[in-house]
Amino acid sequence: MKYFNLFENVAEGFWCLGHPLDGQGRELDDPWQFSAGEPAHFKGQIRLPVDLEGEARDYSHAAFSTPVVNAKLAALFQELAPKDVELIPVEVDSHAGPYFILNALRAIPCIDTEASSDVVYWTEEDGIPEKVGTLSYISEMRIDPLKVGDAKVFRPSEWEVSLIVSEDIKDAMERAGITGAKFEAVTGPPTVDPVRRAETKRRGELWDQAHHARAAVWRGLGTMSDDFYIPPVVGGPWPAKSQHWIALRRPDGHMLIVTDGLSDPYSDILDRPTAGFGLELAIETPEPLGEVWKSWPVHLLERVAYEVAELEKLRVTLSKGTLSMEVDGVGLPETLVTPEGRVAVLIGMETDSLPSRFMLPGGEVRLLTVKVLMPAELQWLLRQGKGAAAELIRRFNEAGEGHLSRSWRQPVVS
Repeated sequence: MKYFNLFENVAEGFWCLGHPLDGQGRELDDPWQFSAGEPAHFKGQIRLPVDLEGEARDYSHAAFSTPVVNAKLAALFQELAPKDVELIPVEVDSHAGPYFILNALRAIPCIDTEASSDVVYWTEEDGIPEKVGTLSYISEMRIDPLKVGDAKVFRPSEWEVSLIVSEDIKDAMERAGITGAKFEAVTGPPTVDPVRRAETKRRGELWDQAHHARAAVWRGLGTMSDDFYIPPVVGGPWPAKSQHWIALRRPDGHMLIVTDGLSDPYSDILDRPTAGFGLELAIETPEPLGEVWKSWPVHLLERVAYEVAELEKLRVTLSKGTLSMEVDGVGLPETLVTPEGRVAVLIGMETDSLPSRFMLPGGEVRLLTVKVLMPAELQWLLRQGKGAAAELIRRFNEAGEGHLSRSWRQPVVS
């Protein structure tokens, strides 16, 4: 029997479903329960908000990689794998339905790590003890079909974010013209040739060196927790083609969010360690954030980091001092958004509470603070011109604000 990893095919267009809600509109406490490979423990009414409208598809994902299917696809799974799935009715805002969460009922230890491509495990150096020894990343995954038994839908217990289906289910979905689904083989011979495997291993060694060295720096700045986990993004303009962030609780209770990869070794340089762009970004706030990964400082830092990674001219300017810039304000606190729909930040303000530089095997790295500006401060900065940033920094320090970012405060200028 052949098996396939079932993905959401985002290339068909965006239709983004949000965090599962209960009947009172409250976010479910454990949204990952639908990816655990076991019966869901929440039995009440569930509603899914639509975070980004688009054309509805037969198969899609809500937040936390929760599979959502319409009645047509639900009937197919009910017919072909009735013992392997739980179909949980859900209401989708502004869509008649019916829709269901597709919950796989089995988690099976079956990953063949020797046949898979990139396999990375959490270590003690990562600072999250409960994850040590478990998979933190895998690509071109292969499973051992002899360990699967009669299951047609399941999750690998070592990597439960993956939803695996049998070949007959894949074929039935394709015959039915199911939209929104994408398949990747997880059985069959490995697709990685020996040369590429050696390159991947070397790339992983260089990445591990940088990662562990940075982790030691982060541990010195605060406490990491699984509750602060921020999902990474594969791809993009970062040096290693993947984007990572770390959240830490500072000793004084503040939350510090840092980029964790702008100083990664370049993915195409394997003969020596490098430090990527030679910088990382940090935003610190005294405000309570709730779910950290959904908070405004994380979204703001993601947008700032993308611009810095994408545009070399910004990095050149930062090498000479501070830099003010604007990013898209969609979804950020209204108090920070300008009439043009933008949010401004000041990058590179120095502080005694964070190191300005640290060393990696590939070289020196600058840790640059990101401070969000109130709209009035941006307008003042634009009017004043040269030297205004230094004066703004002086006023921030005089007011006791320093590099900290808040969703609202009194501007330091008039």
